[in-house]
Amino acid sequence: MIIREAQQQDWEAIWPIFQEIVRAGDTYGYDPATTKAQAERLWLEVPRKTYVVVDGEEILGTYYIKPNQAGPGSHVCNCGYMVASRARGRGLATTMCEHSQQIAVELGYQAMQFNFVAASNQGAVRLWHRLGFDTVGRLPGAFQHPVKGYVDALVMYKWLLN
Repeated sequence: MIIREAQQQDWEAIWPIFQEIVRAGDTYGYDPATTKAQAERLWLEVPRKTYVVVDGEEILGTYYIKPNQAGPGSHVCNCGYMVASRARGRGLATTMCEHSQQIAVELGYQAMQFNFVAASNQGAVRLWHRLGFDTVGRLPGAFQHPVKGYVDALVMYKWLLN
């Protein structure tokens, strides 16, 4: 398995991963009805960089990295990660998050912030904590889970420089 920067032609393989995760509506704040064109813009065009995890010819996961804010906040980046359901449980999210922290430092970022982590996404919350992120904010009832109703959204943060 390798992680490499995504190319435009990767979108056809990224789209089913994005579509599956966003349509489920239980982890990301994207509209479940996001179109393929809207998703391409969100995942490939807006971020500073997008990466894919490739096993042979198959894309199993993807992440983006972008500034969290402009101007005085531009030293803090934001990332989003997606793993294909067929590849879960293999440590890809851990690998991508570790890779993204390295890339963030190479790109000049000093910290990483996740703005809207559904508290009900317990696997992600545990993983981010294990990888050194602190929960620095809680937005009560800010995420509408399709089964659990309104759940809290967490703001998670990690200073990347020692």
